[in-house]
Amino acid sequence: MSETIHHYNIFHTAGGFCGIAWSSIGITRFQLPTKSAEATERVLLRRLPEALPGKPTPEIADIIAAVQRYFDGEEIDFSNVTVDIGDQEPFFAQIYAVARQLGWGDTTTYGTIAKELGAGPEAARDVGQAMARNPVPLIIPCHRVLAAGGKVGGFSAPGGSVAKARMLELEGVHLGAAVPPAQQSFGF
Repeated sequence: MSETIHHYNIFHTAGGFCGIAWSSIGITRFQLPTKSAEATERVLLRRLPEALPGKPTPEIADIIAAVQRYFDGEEIDFSNVTVDIGDQEPFFAQIYAVARQLGWGDTTTYGTIAKELGAGPEAARDVGQAMARNPVPLIIPCHRVLAAGGKVGGFSAPGGSVAKARMLELEGVHLGAAVPPAQQSFGF
């Protein structure tokens, strides 16, 4: 039995330093921007400690370029990017499939995804947990999933809900509720 080999690359965007990890199947991890390459690498390796630094394949290089254009404000569709998110709870896999259908500037709520999957309102919390554990944020656009009433809700990426609001603003989504200013955010 052979073990899956994961490679990673840290790269700069207008939002900060991102990280991407991949296997022979697809993208296994994505790290949203932090202020330094070292911080990004540390967070990425905390989640995928066996990954090795690697030169991006042409396909990975194309995804990196698309991420850079995204943080420059260009409308990018990541729905066709092949991901390898490993073993997931079946319900989480369904949640991720629904979230991947959200296009640039489109939002939904945790409760709406739960309802779309035939679950009751109590499953909105499960949707939130799936978004918090999303191994490939941006590619699976968890930033486009909001709390009830269109409120920002939580965001486990660096910068928290401020970063989520900034990503949505980049996509032309203007939220009514103010985001607490105490959290750090991306520099774009």
